[in-house]
Amino acid sequence: MSNDFSNLYSVKGKTVVITGGSRGIGEMLAAGYLANGAKVIISSRKADACEATVERLKGEYGGEIYAIPSDVGQMVGIQHLADKIAEKEDKVDVLINNAGVAWGATLEEFPESGWDKVMDVNVKGIFFLFQKLIPLLRKSASAEDPARVINIASIDGLHTSPFSGYAYGTSKAAVIHLTRFMASQHVGEHILVNGIAPGPFPTWMLSTGVGFGGKTEGVDWDSVAERNPSGRVGTPQDIAGLAMFLSSRAGAYISGHTIPLDGGIVSSS
Repeated sequence: MSNDFSNLYSVKGKTVVITGGSRGIGEMLAAGYLANGAKVIISSRKADACEATVERLKGEYGGEIYAIPSDVGQMVGIQHLADKIAEKEDKVDVLINNAGVAWGATLEEFPESGWDKVMDVNVKGIFFLFQKLIPLLRKSASAEDPARVINIASIDGLHTSPFSGYAYGTSKAAVIHLTRFMASQHVGEHILVNGIAPGPFPTWMLSTGVGFGGKTEGVDWDSVAERNPSGRVGTPQDIAGLAMFLSSRAGAYISGHTIPLDGGIVSSS
Protein backbone atom coordinates (compact mmCIF):
# COMPACT_ATOMS: atom_id res chain seq x y z
CA MET A 1 0.00 0.00 0.00
CA SER A 2 1.41 3.37 -1.06
CA ASN A 3 1.70 6.19 1.46
CA ASP A 4 2.32 8.87 -1.19
CA PHE A 5 0.02 11.84 -0.61
CA SER A 6 1.80 14.28 -2.93
CA ASN A 7 -0.81 14.43 -5.74
CA LEU A 8 -3.91 13.48 -3.82
CA TYR A 9 -6.18 16.08 -5.43
CA SER A 10 -4.50 16.44 -8.81
CA VAL A 11 -6.38 16.34 -12.11
CA LYS A 12 -3.37 17.38 -14.16
CA GLY A 13 -3.21 15.67 -17.54
CA LYS A 14 -6.75 14.27 -17.40
CA THR A 15 -9.07 14.62 -20.39
CA VAL A 16 -12.40 16.03 -19.20
CA VAL A 17 -15.64 16.28 -21.20
CA ILE A 18 -18.24 18.74 -19.89
CA THR A 19 -21.69 19.06 -21.46
CA GLY A 20 -23.51 22.34 -21.02
CA GLY A 21 -20.05 23.84 -20.67
CA SER A 22 -20.53 27.25 -22.26
CA ARG A 23 -22.06 29.01 -19.25
CA GLY A 24 -23.21 28.63 -15.68
CA ILE A 25 -22.04 25.65 -13.66
CA GLY A 26 -20.54 24.07 -16.78
CA GLU A 27 -18.28 27.06 -17.35
CA MET A 28 -17.33 27.10 -13.65
CA LEU A 29 -16.31 23.44 -13.91
CA ALA A 30 -14.37 24.02 -17.11
CA ALA A 31 -12.46 26.89 -15.51
CA GLY A 32 -11.54 24.82 -12.47
CA TYR A 33 -10.25 21.85 -14.41
CA LEU A 34 -8.40 24.01 -16.93
CA ALA A 35 -6.72 26.03 -14.18
CA ASN A 36 -5.51 22.78 -12.64
CA GLY A 37 -3.89 21.30 -15.72
CA ALA A 38 -6.61 19.16 -17.30
CA LYS A 39 -7.49 19.10 -20.99
CA VAL A 40 -11.10 20.29 -21.26
CA ILE A 41 -13.68 19.62 -23.97
CA ILE A 42 -16.91 21.57 -23.63
CA SER A 43 -20.15 21.17 -25.50
CA SER A 44 -23.48 22.96 -25.74
CA ARG A 45 -26.02 23.63 -28.46
CA LYS A 46 -24.79 27.05 -29.63
CA ALA A 47 -21.48 27.12 -31.47
CA ASP A 48 -20.87 30.84 -30.94
CA ALA A 49 -21.40 30.54 -27.18
CA CYS A 50 -19.03 27.57 -27.05
CA GLU A 51 -16.28 29.39 -28.92
CA ALA A 52 -16.67 32.53 -26.83
CA THR A 53 -16.26 30.50 -23.65
CA VAL A 54 -13.23 28.67 -25.03
CA GLU A 55 -11.52 31.95 -25.88
CA ARG A 56 -12.44 33.52 -22.55
CA LEU A 57 -11.15 30.61 -20.48
CA LYS A 58 -8.06 30.07 -22.59
CA GLY A 59 -7.20 33.74 -22.22
CA GLU A 60 -7.60 33.60 -18.45
CA TYR A 61 -6.04 30.23 -17.64
CA GLY A 62 -4.11 29.06 -20.69
CA GLY A 63 -4.01 25.31 -21.12
CA GLU A 64 -5.81 23.10 -23.61
CA ILE A 65 -9.53 23.53 -24.20
CA TYR A 66 -11.78 23.16 -27.23
CA ALA A 67 -15.48 22.91 -28.00
CA ILE A 68 -17.72 20.49 -29.90
CA PRO A 69 -21.17 22.10 -30.26
CA SER A 70 -23.90 19.47 -29.96
CA ASP A 71 -27.46 19.04 -28.68
CA VAL A 72 -27.44 16.20 -26.15
CA GLY A 73 -31.23 16.30 -26.00
CA GLN A 74 -31.33 14.48 -29.35
CA MET A 75 -29.74 11.20 -30.38
CA VAL A 76 -28.19 12.76 -33.46
CA GLY A 77 -26.45 15.34 -31.28
CA ILE A 78 -25.27 12.73 -28.79
CA GLN A 79 -23.83 10.60 -31.57
CA HIS A 80 -22.18 13.64 -33.18
CA LEU A 81 -20.50 14.60 -29.91
CA ALA A 82 -19.26 11.08 -29.24
CA ASP A 83 -17.96 10.66 -32.79
CA LYS A 84 -16.06 13.96 -32.74
CA ILE A 85 -14.49 13.17 -29.36
CA ALA A 86 -13.42 9.73 -30.66
CA GLU A 87 -11.79 11.37 -33.68
CA LYS A 88 -9.66 13.61 -31.46
CA GLU A 89 -9.05 11.63 -28.27
CA ASP A 90 -7.90 8.09 -27.51
CA LYS A 91 -9.50 8.09 -24.06
CA VAL A 92 -11.75 10.10 -21.74
CA ASP A 93 -10.80 10.27 -18.07
CA VAL A 94 -13.75 12.28 -16.78
CA LEU A 95 -17.24 12.74 -18.25
CA ILE A 96 -19.36 15.44 -16.60
CA ASN A 97 -23.01 15.33 -17.63
CA ASN A 98 -23.97 18.90 -16.80
CA ALA A 99 -26.31 19.94 -19.64
CA GLY A 100 -29.77 20.61 -18.30
CA VAL A 101 -32.97 22.52 -18.96
CA ALA A 102 -35.99 23.54 -16.91
CA TRP A 103 -39.58 24.37 -17.81
CA GLY A 104 -41.78 26.49 -15.61
CA ALA A 105 -45.55 26.18 -15.91
CA THR A 106 -48.55 25.41 -13.75
CA LEU A 107 -50.08 21.96 -13.78
CA GLU A 108 -52.97 23.17 -15.94
CA GLU A 109 -50.68 24.82 -18.48
CA PHE A 110 -47.77 22.36 -18.58
CA PRO A 111 -47.25 21.21 -22.21
CA GLU A 112 -46.18 17.76 -23.30
CA SER A 113 -43.37 19.33 -25.34
CA GLY A 114 -41.94 20.94 -22.21
CA TRP A 115 -42.04 17.70 -20.26
CA ASP A 116 -40.37 15.80 -23.11
CA LYS A 117 -37.63 18.40 -23.58
CA VAL A 118 -36.69 18.34 -19.90
CA MET A 119 -36.58 14.54 -19.76
CA ASP A 120 -34.69 14.27 -23.05
CA VAL A 121 -31.88 16.61 -22.04
CA ASN A 122 -31.70 15.93 -18.31
CA VAL A 123 -32.11 12.14 -18.25
CA LYS A 124 -31.96 10.54 -21.69
CA GLY A 125 -28.96 12.63 -22.68
CA ILE A 126 -26.96 11.39 -19.69
CA PHE A 127 -27.70 7.73 -20.34
CA PHE A 128 -27.02 7.71 -24.05
CA LEU A 129 -23.90 9.88 -23.95
CA PHE A 130 -22.51 7.49 -21.34
CA GLN A 131 -23.41 4.61 -23.66
CA LYS A 132 -21.60 6.21 -26.61
CA LEU A 133 -18.51 7.28 -24.64
CA ILE A 134 -18.00 4.17 -22.52
CA PRO A 135 -15.40 2.73 -24.93
CA LEU A 136 -13.20 5.80 -24.31
CA LEU A 137 -13.87 5.67 -20.56
CA ARG A 138 -12.84 2.01 -20.52
CA LYS A 139 -9.55 2.92 -22.19
CA SER A 140 -8.82 5.30 -19.31
CA ALA A 141 -9.98 3.03 -16.50
CA SER A 142 -7.63 1.16 -14.19
CA ALA A 143 -7.73 -0.07 -10.61
CA GLU A 144 -5.13 2.54 -9.66
CA ASP A 145 -6.86 5.43 -11.45
CA PRO A 146 -10.49 4.72 -12.37
CA ALA A 147 -12.36 6.65 -15.03
CA ARG A 148 -14.97 9.00 -13.58
CA VAL A 149 -18.48 10.04 -14.53
CA ILE A 150 -20.11 12.93 -12.66
CA ASN A 151 -23.81 13.59 -13.20
CA ILE A 152 -24.99 17.06 -12.23
CA ALA A 153 -28.35 16.64 -10.52
CA SER A 154 -30.01 19.24 -8.26
CA ILE A 155 -31.32 19.54 -4.75
CA ASP A 156 -34.71 19.74 -6.47
CA GLY A 157 -34.30 15.99 -6.97
CA LEU A 158 -33.92 15.55 -3.19
CA HIS A 159 -36.70 17.81 -1.93
CA THR A 160 -39.69 19.66 -3.36
CA SER A 161 -38.85 23.05 -4.78
CA PRO A 162 -41.06 26.09 -4.11
CA PHE A 163 -41.10 26.62 -7.88
CA SER A 164 -43.46 24.73 -10.21
CA GLY A 165 -40.81 22.18 -11.07
CA TYR A 166 -42.85 19.12 -11.97
CA ALA A 167 -40.59 18.01 -14.81
CA TYR A 168 -37.32 19.50 -13.57
CA GLY A 169 -37.44 18.07 -10.06
CA THR A 170 -38.64 14.70 -11.33
CA SER A 171 -35.87 14.59 -13.93
CA LYS A 172 -33.22 15.35 -11.32
CA ALA A 173 -34.56 12.63 -9.01
CA ALA A 174 -34.22 10.31 -11.99
CA VAL A 175 -30.62 11.47 -12.49
CA ILE A 176 -29.82 10.57 -8.88
CA HIS A 177 -31.23 7.06 -9.29
CA LEU A 178 -29.65 6.65 -12.72
CA THR A 179 -26.33 7.52 -11.11
CA ARG A 180 -26.75 4.59 -8.71
CA PHE A 181 -27.56 2.23 -11.56
CA MET A 182 -24.62 3.37 -13.67
CA ALA A 183 -22.29 3.02 -10.69
CA SER A 184 -23.48 -0.43 -9.71
CA GLN A 185 -23.11 -1.80 -13.23
CA HIS A 186 -19.66 -0.40 -14.01
CA VAL A 187 -17.63 -0.11 -10.80
CA GLY A 188 -16.17 -3.54 -11.60
CA GLU A 189 -14.74 -2.01 -14.78
CA HIS A 190 -13.08 0.72 -12.72
CA ILE A 191 -15.54 3.36 -13.89
CA LEU A 192 -16.81 5.35 -10.93
CA VAL A 193 -20.10 7.22 -11.26
CA ASN A 194 -21.18 9.87 -8.78
CA GLY A 195 -23.49 12.85 -8.74
CA ILE A 196 -23.49 16.41 -7.45
CA ALA A 197 -26.77 18.06 -6.44
CA PRO A 198 -26.18 21.83 -6.51
CA GLY A 199 -28.28 24.32 -4.63
CA PRO A 200 -28.37 28.00 -5.59
CA PHE A 201 -25.51 29.18 -7.81
CA PRO A 202 -25.44 32.49 -9.74
CA THR A 203 -26.42 31.02 -13.10
CA TRP A 204 -28.69 31.96 -15.98
CA MET A 205 -31.10 29.17 -15.06
CA LEU A 206 -31.56 30.28 -11.45
CA SER A 207 -31.66 33.92 -12.52
CA THR A 208 -34.67 33.24 -14.73
CA GLY A 209 -36.36 31.29 -11.94
CA VAL A 210 -36.04 34.03 -9.31
CA GLY A 211 -37.05 36.86 -11.61
CA PHE A 212 -33.68 38.32 -12.63
CA GLY A 213 -34.36 37.72 -16.31
CA GLY A 214 -31.31 35.57 -16.92
CA LYS A 215 -28.83 38.19 -15.72
CA THR A 216 -26.00 36.95 -13.50
CA GLU A 217 -24.16 40.24 -12.97
CA GLY A 218 -25.53 43.33 -11.28
CA VAL A 219 -28.50 41.56 -9.69
CA ASP A 220 -29.45 41.00 -6.07
CA TRP A 221 -27.96 37.59 -5.32
CA ASP A 222 -27.91 38.63 -1.65
CA SER A 223 -31.69 38.25 -1.60
CA VAL A 224 -31.23 34.62 -2.65
CA ALA A 225 -28.37 34.12 -0.20
CA GLU A 226 -30.55 35.31 2.70
CA ARG A 227 -32.73 32.23 2.28
CA ASN A 228 -29.73 29.87 2.44
CA PRO A 229 -28.61 28.44 5.82
CA SER A 230 -25.00 29.34 4.95
CA GLY A 231 -25.94 32.92 4.04
CA ARG A 232 -24.53 32.81 0.52
CA VAL A 233 -24.89 31.31 -2.95
CA GLY A 234 -22.39 28.88 -4.42
CA THR A 235 -19.13 29.90 -6.08
CA PRO A 236 -17.06 28.43 -8.92
CA GLN A 237 -14.58 27.14 -6.34
CA ASP A 238 -17.36 25.22 -4.58
CA ILE A 239 -18.56 23.28 -7.62
CA ALA A 240 -15.15 22.83 -9.25
CA GLY A 241 -13.56 21.80 -5.95
CA LEU A 242 -16.05 19.01 -5.33
CA ALA A 243 -15.92 17.77 -8.93
CA MET A 244 -12.12 17.71 -8.92
CA PHE A 245 -12.13 15.84 -5.61
CA LEU A 246 -14.35 13.18 -7.18
CA SER A 247 -12.04 13.07 -10.23
CA SER A 248 -8.77 12.78 -8.29
CA ARG A 249 -7.00 10.11 -6.29
CA ALA A 250 -8.74 11.50 -3.21
CA GLY A 251 -12.12 10.42 -4.58
CA ALA A 252 -11.09 7.08 -6.07
CA TYR A 253 -13.02 4.93 -3.56
CA ILE A 254 -16.42 6.62 -3.95
CA SER A 255 -19.09 5.42 -6.37
CA GLY A 256 -22.86 5.61 -6.62
CA HIS A 257 -23.43 8.64 -4.41
CA THR A 258 -24.92 12.06 -5.07
CA ILE A 259 -23.55 14.81 -2.86
CA PRO A 260 -25.69 17.88 -2.07
CA LEU A 261 -23.74 21.09 -2.67
CA ASP A 262 -26.24 23.54 -1.29
CA GLY A 263 -25.02 25.40 1.81
CA GLY A 264 -27.18 23.20 4.02
CA ILE A 265 -30.62 23.59 2.43
CA VAL A 266 -31.54 19.90 2.24
CA SER A 267 -30.21 19.03 5.68
CA SER A 268 -32.04 22.01 7.19
CA SER A 269 -35.39 21.36 5.54
